Amino acid sequence: MSSLPDRRFMEEITSLLQKQITIVTADAKNYNGTLSGVDSHTLNVCLTEAKDETGKLFRKLFLSGSIVTQIYSSEKPFNLQALADRLERVFPRMIKLNEGAGIIVVMERIRVSEKGIIEGTGPAAERVQKVYDEFVRVQTQ
Repeated sequence: MSSLPDRRFMEEITSLLQKQITIVTADAKNYNGTLSGVDSHTLNVCLTEAKDETGKLFRKLFLSGSIVTQIYSSEKPFNLQALADRLERVFPRMIKLNEGAGIIVVMERIRVSEKGIIEGTGPAAERVQKVYDEFVRVQTQ
């Protein structure tokens, strides 16, 4: 069984899946691309649509974890807690945040992630969508 720090580390790495990242290798090469896979045991990684520092494009690039020295993202992380707080103002005491799963549950039937509503329909879901859209609009300004 893995330790809590190990699990948290892997949660952080997997939170970068499908996001733009930069990888620096032991030979000081930089690759920018979308993280599409990571092996939890070796930290081997797969990037799609990756570019090196010269601009050369690699549709798929696999890098051995043994040569990866840095992995970082310059994207501002989605603030799920702030969205939950905003939804709480509209739906008092009807919000449950599950940060580990990256989900907010509204009224025990509408599920929202950083991508928007993933489950739920009806007038309440439409209201949640409006709050989500406004939240995203303000965050990207």
